[in-house]
Amino acid sequence: MTGPLFADDDQPLPGTPLADRMRPRTVDDFVGQSHLIGPDRPLGRAIAIGTLHSLILWGPPGTGKTTLARLLASVTGADFMAFSAVTAGIKEIKQVIATADRMRAHHGRRTLLFVDEIHRFNKAQQDAFLPHVEGGTVLLVGATTENPSFEVNSALLSRVKVYVLHPLTVAEVVTILQRALTDPERGLGSLGVAADEAALTAIATYANGDARVALNLFEQAVVALSRSRDDTPDPAIPRALDAAALAGLIERRILLYDKAGEEHYNLISALHKSLRNSDADAGVYWLARMLEAGEDPLYIARRLVRFASEDVGNADPRALDVTLAAKDAVHFLGMPEANTALAQAVTYLAAAPKSNKVYVAYTRAAEDATRDIASPVPLHLRNAPTGLMKQLGYGHGYRYAHDEAEGVSEMSSLPDHLANRRYYEPTDRGVEGRIREALERARKLRAGQAHEGDEGHEEDEPGQR
Repeated sequence: MTGPLFADDDQPLPGTPLADRMRPRTVDDFVGQSHLIGPDRPLGRAIAIGTLHSLILWGPPGTGKTTLARLLASVTGADFMAFSAVTAGIKEIKQVIATADRMRAHHGRRTLLFVDEIHRFNKAQQDAFLPHVEGGTVLLVGATTENPSFEVNSALLSRVKVYVLHPLTVAEVVTILQRALTDPERGLGSLGVAADEAALTAIATYANGDARVALNLFEQAVVALSRSRDDTPDPAIPRALDAAALAGLIERRILLYDKAGEEHYNLISALHKSLRNSDADAGVYWLARMLEAGEDPLYIARRLVRFASEDVGNADPRALDVTLAAKDAVHFLGMPEANTALAQAVTYLAAAPKSNKVYVAYTRAAEDATRDIASPVPLHLRNAPTGLMKQLGYGHGYRYAHDEAEGVSEMSSLPDHLANRRYYEPTDRGVEGRIREALERARKLRAGQAHEGDEGHEEDEPGQR
């Protein structure tokens, strides 16, 4: 499909990690990201006709961002220049642009400038690229593990196309490992080690979609196995890499998680939405994902307290008690002992009847409170501690609810322009159903519409189960 990425004599230096030695040299060797580089996919079409535009590759580590950038340079005949956003500044950017200008002017060759971790550039550094990207001096290919919409300024973002790379599947990582195992030149084929499917799958699972992690671990395991005997490795007598041989190397899978990045928000969103959908199993899973990756348990406790009032509300007022108790348990016990208190709160919230009517009521009231004029408090609701205030009408017309037969007076408590406005409209779920009935009866009493035959619910006070 394409020519080789490296010249035949461009061999990796001794000691180069397996992940770098096995970097694909042609597009046909590239594994994964078929949604981008398939024959009828965006980058696949660009590769087929040898054209390219500036772009940003966004995806987790070890998914092929750097390799794909090198391949794109190869198929378009551009010079490849790598640039790190971590160590470079405006001075280095100017030097790179000057070199790209010379190559274009004297040799007619374009430069593909690969900027690793482009999200680490500040605004001034990003702005320095703008005229050169727009003028075609360089083809900019940025790589980032962070959401570009948050980390890359809008001016630069509008001039590039963003492509999302997905974590590699277990099957795709196994394919990469099998190639490394059998390749005698760049891979591990000369060491005479055989690996069963279970061992390769275990490594691929541990790697969590990161080919670099998988290859580096695989190299450690194979080299260790090949040196387990004093005799020189003989390819004719393969040693077997199995689960037992991996036991000492794979202790615990490293979870992909950044407490300050997008994955933090993705996981808490998944937890919140699972609970809202009453899925206790999913809720416990997302909780475990966060805690095992090192999330602050108090952050999770705060989000659960918020959920108790936002999504459960008065359908089950005890949910707020349960989540506050979980928060106290986190303070008192610490981790890991408090993980079960959080799990208890999560499962309770999943099972609780749901209502967002308290949240909706506050949102509506806040809109009126901030959008409309700041209406004065009606005179009958004001206290009158002085004679002057009484003369001005403060407290005039106020009716003490406890003196009323039903405990509710025929009196409005809202400003005149908001009279009869309804913010809180309870559901009939759980305790909120009884609250709805009590409030509806109070509304009728305030309006003078209640009849003697109406029955209250004194035995079912709101908020009690």
